[in-house]
Amino acid sequence: MYSSSLADAPQIREPLHAPVAHLIRGGVIEGIHYGSVAVLGSDGTPVFQLGDIEAAFYPRSAIKPLQAVAMVRAGLPLEGDLLSLAAASHSGEEVHLEGTRRILDLAGLTENDLRNVPDLPFDPVVRDAWIRADRGPSRLAQNCSGKHAAMLYTCKLNGWSLEDYLDPGHPLQKAIAEIVEDLTGQRIARTTVDGCGAPLFSVSLHGLARAAARITTAAPGTPEAHVADAMRTHPEMASGSGRDVAALMRAVPGLLAKDGFEGVQVAALSDGRAIAVKIADGANRARIPVAAAALARAGVDPSLLTDFRGEPLLGGGAPVGEVRPARALDPLPRS
Repeated sequence: MYSSSLADAPQIREPLHAPVAHLIRGGVIEGIHYGSVAVLGSDGTPVFQLGDIEAAFYPRSAIKPLQAVAMVRAGLPLEGDLLSLAAASHSGEEVHLEGTRRILDLAGLTENDLRNVPDLPFDPVVRDAWIRADRGPSRLAQNCSGKHAAMLYTCKLNGWSLEDYLDPGHPLQKAIAEIVEDLTGQRIARTTVDGCGAPLFSVSLHGLARAAARITTAAPGTPEAHVADAMRTHPEMASGSGRDVAALMRAVPGLLAKDGFEGVQVAALSDGRAIAVKIADGANRARIPVAAAALARAGVDPSLLTDFRGEPLLGGGAPVGEVRPARALDPLPRS
């Protein structure tokens, strides 16, 4: 446990978001993305914040590393690529499907035991090939199947019931909630259901960044270190071969990063510096350039982040603009 006492749950309110990115087309601001950004120093305290980092929000899949830590604490013995897959929002590539099958095999279970929502693969190229092959939605292809397989394996090892493993009152989900509070350092504000069917816990952006930092700075051999090492060593298993979050972990030494639907991104370095981003309108196009700007604000060498400026805005098929982080996110001059 990181603290014997937890802070109160973040307040449920309308977040006071601020402009975090501009859509620049032909030198004119065409649109504005609002959101919030938290940047923590190596001592865990905020060194920069924009918008509202204390309001309750849903981290969506950015909470998966915390869920994986909870499962390892509960005895999940996965290592390496399979542990990374347990914390994944995967693309539905064959390596992800095969990895999920391997976890289920270890548990003596099958795809029929999964309770996530059937879906097509997340990656557009993989999804198109899937449809051309006349394959329909499946629980295995859904981007959270690795997490669900790991949840079932954890339940099997502990003698917990399998059919209701997604119930918030289930021992597994109660154990996960306890670890979420431990790592974020605050009470959960509210529990709902994520898109895959698993319980989803509302914390603050500050709390999410704190949790990521605690995972990356944990002592070797701890569950937190196991999860961080697995995701950093196998970033494509935690996302996909063509995903920006995997490329970000490859580009920045020691970085742990996880994205989430509705414009969420969290990342932390091995020295405890961490960032967390929420794009208010959920726009994915603003997520990675704002996260890259936040990492530069945290002291990451900007030359490592040049590939994460976001996709260009097109006019007639040619670049005519960009999604540009707000000027408030410009890194401070180096002394």
